[in-house]
Amino acid sequence: MLTIYPEKQYPEAVDFCNLFLQEKKLRYVLGRNEYAASIAQCIDVNGFIDDFTDETEYLGKSIFKMKEISKESLVVSAVVLGRPLIALEKLKNHGVTACLDYFNFFKYSGLALKEIELMRLSQIDIKNNWQKYQWLYDRLTDEKSKDVLSKLLNFRISGDLNYMRGFEYAPAQQYFEDFLELESGEVFVDIGGYDGKKSLDFIKRCPNYKSIHIFEPEPKNLALVRGNLSKSHGIHFYSIGLAECKKKLKFSSGEGSGSKLCEKGDLEIQVDTIDNLINENITFIKMDIEGAERIALQGARAHILKDHPKLAICCYHKFDDFWKIPEQVLAMRDDYSVYLRHYREGLDETVMYFIPDA
Repeated sequence: MLTIYPEKQYPEAVDFCNLFLQEKKLRYVLGRNEYAASIAQCIDVNGFIDDFTDETEYLGKSIFKMKEISKESLVVSAVVLGRPLIALEKLKNHGVTACLDYFNFFKYSGLALKEIELMRLSQIDIKNNWQKYQWLYDRLTDEKSKDVLSKLLNFRISGDLNYMRGFEYAPAQQYFEDFLELESGEVFVDIGGYDGKKSLDFIKRCPNYKSIHIFEPEPKNLALVRGNLSKSHGIHFYSIGLAECKKKLKFSSGEGSGSKLCEKGDLEIQVDTIDNLINENITFIKMDIEGAERIALQGARAHILKDHPKLAICCYHKFDDFWKIPEQVLAMRDDYSVYLRHYREGLDETVMYFIPDA
């Protein structure tokens, strides 16, 4: 049975917060993002730590490399996405033992810090739709999937990073778990192609594929895709987005893999449906489009009904994706085995797999 465990208390985190608020030691924030900025708005920190920039100042404070920080300093890590546990581990390996993650600092400092919106909305949704999560838990195919869901929900409720221990950054494995059983003649649809490397991963695992359809509306990203796939055969490139019907929508070009459909976007792009654009049987759909997964799935209804493809769908961009995406897919076809895997230590990179039943 799916269980939300009693929230564990951490007196040492309370002690750290009390020290951090006293201005008796050097105080730093690891990282530069909206959460780091909210700490700096409340506390006169001595600076920010960022090993991945050549900039020297942020919000009027100096930027330091980790090796420049005194081991006696107090550090709050503002790493929320990606690898927050690794960030803390790096601080401790440097000798900074007095450090704390943002989740605990938010909980125990008493400061008016920026909320992590996905956490807040998830907590409300888990309470209001508990039966949906229990349904999903019971519907998952293997015990590993059930354990992943349990840990992710308990983390979203409590903000306790201990639930994230055991998850590893595994980009090579993401979307290509062994239970997919790729075969000769696959037709792969890469939705959210970014730089094309996931299609290259697919080709390595399935060299005898038939064709690949790559969707990437961000112009710079699409140029990377074309370059990386230039020596591969059977590639179809699409410079448009996907939705439930053909129309034009606002699109935020962003940087790197973060581009997405957005009402305040800087571009207007054409979107269409998978059903309208692909005229051959599809065997495998991978989808990571920053929260537009549900509308793209609507536009793939005919192919899902007719072709019964394998699906690897990101389900972490919206707070209720965990249950709404499987509800949507299984309403089209119920003859899928459902798996859940998570590939980071934080809130991002959760993938739900739908494997056709024999």
